[in-house]
Amino acid sequence: MTVHQAPPGTSSEAAHAPEPLPPFPFPGSSYRGPAPAYARLRAERPVVRVETAGGGHAWLVTRHADVRAVLEDPRFSRAAMYAPGAPRFSGLFQAPPGMIVSLDPPDHTRLRALASQAFSPERIEGMRPRVRELAGGLLRDLEPEAERGGAVDLVARFAAPLAMAVICELLGVPGEDRGRFHTWVRRFADLSAPEEQAVEARESLGAYIASLVAAKRAAPADDVLSALATARLGEDRLSQEELIGLGYTLLGAGFDSSAGQIANFTLTLLAHHPELWRRLGGHPAEVPAAVEELLRTVNLNADDTSGLPRLATGDVAVGGTLIPAGDAVFVSFASANRDEAVFADPGHLTPSRTDNPHLAFGHGIHRCLGAPLARLELSVALEELTRRFPGARLAVPAAEVPWRTGDVNHNPLTLPVELRRSTS
Repeated sequence: MTVHQAPPGTSSEAAHAPEPLPPFPFPGSSYRGPAPAYARLRAERPVVRVETAGGGHAWLVTRHADVRAVLEDPRFSRAAMYAPGAPRFSGLFQAPPGMIVSLDPPDHTRLRALASQAFSPERIEGMRPRVRELAGGLLRDLEPEAERGGAVDLVARFAAPLAMAVICELLGVPGEDRGRFHTWVRRFADLSAPEEQAVEARESLGAYIASLVAAKRAAPADDVLSALATARLGEDRLSQEELIGLGYTLLGAGFDSSAGQIANFTLTLLAHHPELWRRLGGHPAEVPAAVEELLRTVNLNADDTSGLPRLATGDVAVGGTLIPAGDAVFVSFASANRDEAVFADPGHLTPSRTDNPHLAFGHGIHRCLGAPLARLELSVALEELTRRFPGARLAVPAAEVPWRTGDVNHNPLTLPVELRRSTS
C-alpha cells in the first residue's frame, strides 16, 4: 500500500485546505462575466461564508438551484435587513427601506398586487410602436455622422436618451424635465460619490415624484404612474409614500439598468460576436432569443449579486450547508447564470439556446416587475441598431472603453462606434 504524505513543512489538513478567498465582492468581474472565483466556488464550495470588503461576514450562494431555493424561501428576509442590529455592509448597494424590493409578505404581496395592475401585458406590448419610434428617431439623427464615417458615442446619443425617454413616458414625465431626471438618477446610482450627493439626489427625486403623483391623481393620463395612482384592491390603494418608492424603483431599473445593458449588449456583439451582429440585422425574428442569451451571459451587476442581501430568520440548510439564524446571505445571479449543471457550455454565447432559465430578472416574489418592458426595449434597440447599421464597428479597442467607477452596474462611460451601413 502506498502512503501519500503531505509536502515537508505542511500538514495533511493544510494541504487540503480550501484556497483563501479575497474580500467580497471579488476582483476580476466585468461585463463579460463574474469573477473567476465563482467557477471554483460552484464546483467546490457553492455556499460559502465570505468576508466583505466593507467589513463583516455574510454567506454567498453561487449555484443556480441554491440561488432559486434562497429566493423562494420566506425564511430569507429582505425586510429583516433593516431591523436594528442587522448586519451592515458598507460599499454595497442597499435599497432604502419601505420600497417594494425591501419588503416581505404580506406588505410586499399587497404592494405587488396593486403595482401589477399598471403592468398588464397589453399595456406593455402596446408601448412597442412608441419605443420603436423613439429608437428610430434617435438613430435617424445619427445618420449624417454615419454617412461621414465618423464615430458617435452610443451611450450619450442612443442608449441613455432612449432609456430615459421610455421611462419618462412610462411615468408621464414632461420632456423638458428629462435632463434633470438623468442627473438625479446618475448621482443616486454612484456608490463612490459622497453620501451627501446621493441624499440630495434622492430628496430632489422624491420631491419631484411627489408633485408628479399629485398631478396624476388630480388628472390621470394614459401612463403607468397614473395607472398606479388610480389602482385599487377594494378600498385599498397605494399611498403617496408607496407611489414615490415605486417611482424610484422604476427609475433605477428602467433607466440605469436598461441604458447599461443596451450599451453592454452592443459592446459584446461588436467586440466579440460581430458575425452575430450582422446576422441579426438581416434576421430580426432571431433578436428576442439573442436578447435572452445576452441577458444570461452579459454581467450587469458590478458586485456579481442581486445587490440586496437577505437575513436568515431561522437556521436554514442550503445546498447541504447550514446557515444560522441572524446571518446575511447574498445570492449571485451572474454565477447562477453560468452554472454548468443547468446550461450546456455556459461560458459561450449561444443565441439559438432554447432552454434558457436565466435569472437576470431574479426569481420568486421579487422577480423584476418590469421584465417584459426591459425585454421589449432591449429587443427593439438591437433590432433597430443592427438593421440600420449592419456594418457598425467599435471605434476603439474594447479594452479602451472607459467604465463608470463606483456604480451599482457595469456601465460604460462612453461607447465610441462607427455606424456603417455596409458590411464590407
